[in-house]
Amino acid sequence: QVQLVESGGGLVQAGGSLRLSCAASGRTNSFYALGWFRQAPGKEREFVAAMRLEEFGTYSAAHYADSLKGRFTITRDNAKNTVYLQMNSMEPEDSAVYYCNADHREPITPIQPGHYWGQGAQVTVSA
Repeated sequence: QVQLVESGGGLVQAGGSLRLSCAASGRTNSFYALGWFRQAPGKEREFVAAMRLEEFGTYSAAHYADSLKGRFTITRDNAKNTVYLQMNSMEPEDSAVYYCNADHREPITPIQPGHYWGQGAQVTVSA
């Protein structure tokens, strides 16, 4: 199976920014959908962002949790097999473990995660 490895987590002050990276490796060469979820201790897993990719062409469509839209941006770099989550204007409520998520066949939705998961990256926002 493919492997997803997150990096870029850490401690940031409220109002600051972080960029998470998720590097994909394995025998497959593309994903249909890429996304991010997060989970704070004692809370349920929360959808953050996802994007659906066209196998042929350049079109990609991104969607976000309503509470995060405008602050978080999901992007990808096909040459590096990497997906990113840019987080701006961070708040203490953003503190969580962030998980990279991917699927080869189906779109990623808040109630239907992709098949593959990363190990998680801790993000802590101080205030």
